[in-house]
Amino acid sequence: MRNGGWWKRAAFLILCVLAAGGVRADGISGGGSALDTLLPVPRQCEAKPGGPVLPAKVTVSLPPAFAGEKPAVEQLFREAGCQAVFAAGGSGFLAVEQGDVSEAKAEWEKAEAYRLQVTATGIRITAVKAAGVFYALQTLRQLLPAGGSGIVPGCDIVDYPALRIRGIMHDLGRNFQSVALLKEQLDVMGRYKYNVFHFHLTDNHGWRLESKRHPELQAPASFSRRPGCFYTQADFKEIVAYCQARHITVIPELDVPGHTVSFRKAFNIKKMSEPKVRGIVTDLLEELCTLAPPEVMPYVHIGTDEVKADEKVDVAWIVGWAETLQKRGRQVIGWHRGIAFKTNGGTRIQQLWAQSKPLSDRPYIDSQNNYINHVDPFELLPLCAYVKPCRYAGDGLGAIMAFWPDNNVNSEKDIILMNAVYPAILMYSDPVWRGRATDRESFWYRLPGRTAPEFAIAADLERRALAQRDRFFVGKPFPYLRQCDQEWRIIGPFDHKGKFTASFPVEKGIKPFYEVDGKTIEWRPEPVVGATVYLRHFWGSPVYVKEKAGTVYAFTRIWSPADQNVGAWIGFNAWSRSGRRGAPTPKQGQWSPCDAKLWLNGAEIAPPQWKQPGVGSERTTLEIPFVDEDYHYRAPTQIRLKKGWNTVLLKIPFGGAAYKWVYTFMPVRTDAKGVLREVPGLRYDASLEEPRT
Repeated sequence: MRNGGWWKRAAFLILCVLAAGGVRADGISGGGSALDTLLPVPRQCEAKPGGPVLPAKVTVSLPPAFAGEKPAVEQLFREAGCQAVFAAGGSGFLAVEQGDVSEAKAEWEKAEAYRLQVTATGIRITAVKAAGVFYALQTLRQLLPAGGSGIVPGCDIVDYPALRIRGIMHDLGRNFQSVALLKEQLDVMGRYKYNVFHFHLTDNHGWRLESKRHPELQAPASFSRRPGCFYTQADFKEIVAYCQARHITVIPELDVPGHTVSFRKAFNIKKMSEPKVRGIVTDLLEELCTLAPPEVMPYVHIGTDEVKADEKVDVAWIVGWAETLQKRGRQVIGWHRGIAFKTNGGTRIQQLWAQSKPLSDRPYIDSQNNYINHVDPFELLPLCAYVKPCRYAGDGLGAIMAFWPDNNVNSEKDIILMNAVYPAILMYSDPVWRGRATDRESFWYRLPGRTAPEFAIAADLERRALAQRDRFFVGKPFPYLRQCDQEWRIIGPFDHKGKFTASFPVEKGIKPFYEVDGKTIEWRPEPVVGATVYLRHFWGSPVYVKEKAGTVYAFTRIWSPADQNVGAWIGFNAWSRSGRRGAPTPKQGQWSPCDAKLWLNGAEIAPPQWKQPGVGSERTTLEIPFVDEDYHYRAPTQIRLKKGWNTVLLKIPFGGAAYKWVYTFMPVRTDAKGVLREVPGLRYDASLEEPRT
């Protein structure tokens, strides 16, 4: 180049690499290319030299078979700061062609498979079906440089799903969400290659789908929450169409005969076994089928779980309801555990919840161990890294992450923040699209030590998720920060004999072991990794402590590059947003009902001033919304880090009516826009000896 232009070009190329996902100044989201941060991870991804510069106007050739993807193409380049210009013929900067992706074998794999090739001259997408084109565009979205100019990294990607059904379930019966908020989440689902939206429309608190045959269901008196908040039939059709454009199938659920308090209020009946119920439910199922044809809405879910005494009906009724759906071209899904039944036209699909194992004679959808409302934000990482969806033998159709925010809320936005919905959708996309070859139950609820070979799986998933967060989730609630560099040493449990305030020698100084009540108690030899650590998991999966009560201490050191005031996420209960789960909220002056404590450099850190302290554990408290009980939806606690090493000691007693034996500690900073991010430059060391600077 003339006039010294070569150095400008070199600088431009360096900036493009950084914008495409390279190492940042704070060390987050490493990797040299956007190829290293793709999520879900493609099945085959080969970097190639010589990617093209993204032009301001992108010529696109789109064959007639894929004309329906034109809006997705336009949106893709509009978000990247470019304009898509469609051209006839098979040439263009982006050329889409219909063709086989030979690596995909099964028909359902082929339908969503794609090949994405980026060379020096442009981009080519090959797919058999339109869904494959759409998913290729979502991968390309992550590769395009931000800001409308830069280099698209050269690559050859061949990709197809591991599971036929990859879904998210929302319970809108208990807590209604607006169509606008649902669309926002559906956008995210489409971008990370989900293909099912399980639309749970009814529950005790309200029948949220309009019925023109039985309008009594929408009478305000039938609702116990948000009266008058329901989806009109026009809303439902709009959501179905919105999903179609993103290759997402809607599975509506009308949950019967259980979870029907609202239903019974509407018709002024005491028991679901009253004769008129059978015909009403048949009417509602028939009406539902008129809202979308079978090729658009092939599944209907009829619940059948958690049936109370006044909700029991003759199984023949349920068989009849299922056969009504089958006659209208629908496959029937029901929960397991739930009422098992067979029909003349076959068996229902079972959707697994809790710890139930599938019945051997029917296909299943896996929704075990993945309830967002029970899962702490930091707990998402081991679940998504190490749980294998559809790990049972038999016909596993796929997996749906379930979202049951049972507790009442003050605002629909609280549902998204308090349940870490966006981190969950993002991370869970990898196991359901890419799949997991092995189920690692020993790591479902804890991260491996950093020397363990399995640790790299979680570290890689976290790195990719943070890169996606920083680029695509700015302005959205995303309560997740990097935790794989944290380490702790834990000791205990010490027997507190039912007295949570009992003090033990650990509080007087860190030593290799302690003699208490004639017993020698030592620190766990290997450091524990993570910001949230379950000491004993409430679902019984293996973690660190077998005892049902006692006091555990956790210790680490944090190196700070300067004296600084920072925030901290601190928690000792990890409340489920699904009932008080057997424990009241803390009283003023407590960190937890079990009197947990925290010391930083020997000084005790006081708990927050709670907005609603001492709320009981009764089921009636489901109607009291959470406001500040957990760390990720309240203001961070302010702490002072000195330059150099800082000692952190946590005391975590447990027992009595408590439900979760867990702690969370995460330093945080707030940027100029009020967004919480990692504190740069911190290092962790849980060795018992004083570390070197």
